Amino acid sequence: MEVSVFWTDSARSDLKDIFGFYKEVAGVNSARKLVLRIIDRTIQLENNPLSGPREPLLTKREKDYRYLIEGNYKIIYWIEYNYAKIATVFDCRQDPSKLQKI
Repeated sequence: MEVSVFWTDSARSDLKDIFGFYKEVAGVNSARKLVLRIIDRTIQLENNPLSGPREPLLTKREKDYRYLIEGNYKIIYWIEYNYAKIATVFDCRQDPSKLQKI
């Protein structure tokens, strides 16, 4: 099954926030590299959309949320039609209950 990766507005906002934070603490180049690593990590979904395990904190939701890991970040997504929709990029160093906001 081949799908296209779609970034929701919320996930794009997460990337902007991550970039802004790392730009201040580590510099523009480090921030850019981190964000590109996160984006590149989702490429595998194009040919293998079910490669990420189910997100255990979101199992009672209507959507079948899955995740990929890149560094300290969970890339939370679900499959809908021919799309892997990125819901959020979650910093795993935060309180996991914040995931309930999805």
